[in-house]
Amino acid sequence: MQLTALDWSFVIGFFVVTLVVGLVVARRAGKNTSEFFLSGRSMPWWLLGMSMVATTFSTDTPNLVTDFVRQRGVAGNWAWWAFLLTGMLTVFVYARLWRRSGILTDVEFYELRYSGKPAAFLRGFRALYLGVFFNICIMAAVSLAAIKIGHVLLGLKPIHTILLAAIVTVVFSAAGGFRAVVLTDFLLFIIAMIGAFAAAIVALNLPEVGGLKGLLAHPNLQGKLALLPAFKNPDGSSNMNTVVGILIIPLAVQWWSVWYPGAEPGGGGYIAQRMLSARNENHAVGATFFFNAAHYALRPWPWIIVALASLIVFPDLHALAIRFPDMPAAQVKHDLAYPAMLTFLPHGLMGLVVASLIAAYMSTISTHLNWGSSYVVNDFWVRFVNPHASDREQVWVGRVSTILLMVVAGILALYLSNAVQAFNILLQIGAGTGLLFILRWFWWRINPYSELVAMIASFLVALYMEFRAPDSLADWHKLVIGVGVTTVCWLVATVLTPSDDPATLRSFYKLTRPGGPGWRKVIEDARRDGEEITGPERGRSNLPRGILCMVVGCTAIYSALFGTGYWLYGQATPAIIFTGIFVVSGLLLAKLSTAGQVPEQA
Repeated sequence: MQLTALDWSFVIGFFVVTLVVGLVVARRAGKNTSEFFLSGRSMPWWLLGMSMVATTFSTDTPNLVTDFVRQRGVAGNWAWWAFLLTGMLTVFVYARLWRRSGILTDVEFYELRYSGKPAAFLRGFRALYLGVFFNICIMAAVSLAAIKIGHVLLGLKPIHTILLAAIVTVVFSAAGGFRAVVLTDFLLFIIAMIGAFAAAIVALNLPEVGGLKGLLAHPNLQGKLALLPAFKNPDGSSNMNTVVGILIIPLAVQWWSVWYPGAEPGGGGYIAQRMLSARNENHAVGATFFFNAAHYALRPWPWIIVALASLIVFPDLHALAIRFPDMPAAQVKHDLAYPAMLTFLPHGLMGLVVASLIAAYMSTISTHLNWGSSYVVNDFWVRFVNPHASDREQVWVGRVSTILLMVVAGILALYLSNAVQAFNILLQIGAGTGLLFILRWFWWRINPYSELVAMIASFLVALYMEFRAPDSLADWHKLVIGVGVTTVCWLVATVLTPSDDPATLRSFYKLTRPGGPGWRKVIEDARRDGEEITGPERGRSNLPRGILCMVVGCTAIYSALFGTGYWLYGQATPAIIFTGIFVVSGLLLAKLSTAGQVPEQA
């Protein structure tokens, strides 16, 4: 497809703006690591929330949603919709705890929570495991989507797409640090959302689709529109296996048991980085709530509409292969349908949508580069290589590691085939570790050996499931087995290994004030020694209220998601019901969360 001068003006203008932002803030970002990785802990909630949303709107996200919808119907999105429970738990329980910790990265948490050489080893190992290995896998999956879009829309070879997409991202990320990432995310999110809605409108107006009414009535969409999977197939046979895999396992097991980027149980990764950079606790809470509301209630439907329309225009993989004969056969998967639908965009709008997809890619990659390099610098280089490194040296190590991370991720992207493949691999690697990340804030007995065993067990199980498991095992079977094996392993390790140093446990509790019954022994032991670590009642976390807010928050956002869907489907009765639930639960949540606020503090 050929872009006109108008199209290229959008693309080039976007590149220029992002580069200018990076260069303008480069001097300030280079002052010290706090500026480079957390922008001086001065960010407001709305800017951080929008940055979180922009980061999770990457080039692979609409491709992944399209893959789900084409293979499993709209209900297939529960594979990621279920993570809302994790997100709301982070908002109302963990956001304040992260901000109180005062650390630079979430990996630094390990030497705040645990003690001795095991804690130091865990911090260094986790920094390289997450910041380098896991991070590269994520960026490779995102880059795979960029490869497919670049081939479909611009006719680029994979290596050319990687080079062009990465250069500008690396330049402004390495120069401007976290402040440049957050500021450009504001622009990137707006452009990306305009592009997503524009693509949906064009898809609906295609002659083959015939508008929203024609889309919903088309026979190719039979069984694909339901928001919940059906328990019976059209022929009357049981569909229970699908229901379990699509809905029950994500809601009953996956959300609390799996570590997944952007939806880490207990918070973590680049989400924690943004909470740590917030002005205060209330801004950390506001940012994470804004993110979850926009991520689950605002963004899905434009992607879903395009995915549904693609089932009419490109009903199967054969149709996609005919349309793109030069695409390598291994990469002709259902996720290719999203960029395929974009080829119908008119000129001018095509340039805007291409710029929006570049924006989505750059937002995600820039965040992962800054996040990963923060681990390399703060939790590996300064902690183990050169503890006396100057601020200048630390910033330069961050910039060099930014470049190297991008290079390796780009190479790996050339060997992946589709979005769901990458999604399932990441889920399997993180299976079974989620509960540990939730409980380590609220149960004193968890120690560094618990985390080491959890990481090793989950990784070994993931390798087995990927390369040795019988083909008859469904993805959800593999996930449940991984969760079960890993959870048993780290629980046994917790019981059999010694607990942490009492002084470290008391210091952690006094600083973060998590509350809950899991710290009762530590509090009572401290009192017997004449030390009071509980602090004022006002500043302590209210765990029951936090969990209640989580439930009400999930109700509000799920009802908004369902209500929007039913309005689009033209089903007025359920649409009105879910809209009413959204209003009531939203008002209740506002009252509950306001009652739980603490006075603003830095």
